[in-house]
Amino acid sequence: MKDNRFETGLEQLNKIDGKSGEKVIKSLENIAPDLGKYIIEFAFGDIYNRELLSLKEREMITITSLLTTGDCEAQLEVHINGSLNVGISPEKIIETFIQCIPYVGFPKVLNATFVAKKVFSERNITL
Repeated sequence: MKDNRFETGLEQLNKIDGKSGEKVIKSLENIAPDLGKYIIEFAFGDIYNRELLSLKEREMITITSLLTTGDCEAQLEVHINGSLNVGISPEKIIETFIQCIPYVGFPKVLNATFVAKKVFSERNITL
């Protein structure tokens, strides 16, 4: 692992979230630049860089966590893109959401599914 948490985190952010991640960080520049720095250093530099879980596993956990929390559609959109970027299939994303129905209910799963539909459409992905 690199010594510089920011550089390491930025590298991971770009690998996973690409333009979507950059957009989130850039949107914080004029209001809370430190928040963007913390996201890069802590979430992507420290947590995403741990070795035990793969990026696919981490993104699957992330989209599930965002779905179950609810009211996180903007972040869910970023991480559905990230899930696709690290090789999770659209079908597996939807199946992951379906698995959540007994535990969090239809409304949260529907919200997440509609975010996925938007992302898939923007990326010209059909199921």
